[in-house]
Amino acid sequence: MGILPGPLVGAEWLGERLGEPGLVVLDASVGADRGAERRIPGARVFDIDGAMSDHSGPLPHTMPGADVFAREMRALGVHDADTVIVYDAVGIYSSARAWWMLRAMGFDRVAVLDGGLPAWSAAGLPLESGGPAPAVPEGDFTARPRAGFVVGSGEVAAALADPAAVVLDARARGRFSGTVPEPRAGLRSGHMPGAVNLPFVELQREGRMLPVAELRAAFDGLAGERERLVFSCGSGVTACVLALGAELAGYRGLSVYDGSWSEWGLPSERPVMTGSQG
Repeated sequence: MGILPGPLVGAEWLGERLGEPGLVVLDASVGADRGAERRIPGARVFDIDGAMSDHSGPLPHTMPGADVFAREMRALGVHDADTVIVYDAVGIYSSARAWWMLRAMGFDRVAVLDGGLPAWSAAGLPLESGGPAPAVPEGDFTARPRAGFVVGSGEVAAALADPAAVVLDARARGRFSGTVPEPRAGLRSGHMPGAVNLPFVELQREGRMLPVAELRAAFDGLAGERERLVFSCGSGVTACVLALGAELAGYRGLSVYDGSWSEWGLPSERPVMTGSQG
């Protein structure tokens, strides 16, 4: 495999290389699309709703430990020398979470398929269907966790108080302002004081990421010259779409709040406010 052109690849790029040795395609779809029968040929399931999340605690979609992550990646046949392309059935939704998880575990040869399965299908590229993908030989993936890629509520609170940092919330504007109830029972409505709202869908057009210049404009208005960007959402999934957009826009010093609103919004002493930005 050659060098990836960046954290995002197009359907044509992948179509030209599908089946090459050392190229692994992972389907990171969640919810109703999890394990769907229609898939890119040879795709293996990166199961965010299942083994690729830590189910030992009460929060959804939290990062598994390094040992578990490495074990699951090896079971998917991934080697340290492989190149990995992740996609989902919606466009760019949960695939960004898989991309960020791999980056957080020290694996950089990974990119997201721009537009996901809809873009692949629209390009007239082949699909396969049927039962689960065939078993593959075990890989030798090594997890090398990186500090700061995934953070907890304490680090988020510190970022909210740091003039050199900004916390960006990927949820829809109604959820951020508190005018729309949270879809998960038991959570307070609103947002963290000091956080700013950038709904992840506003970084996309027809399921594909905006051009780099438009991404830069979206982030510049909210982050400016700040050195550190922390991303939150409902359960740590679409926050990673913001991380992808920020990386494409040239930002560094990026972190994802793993617990996101599923943790911060629980009844507690963590401050919550309603209304617009601030």
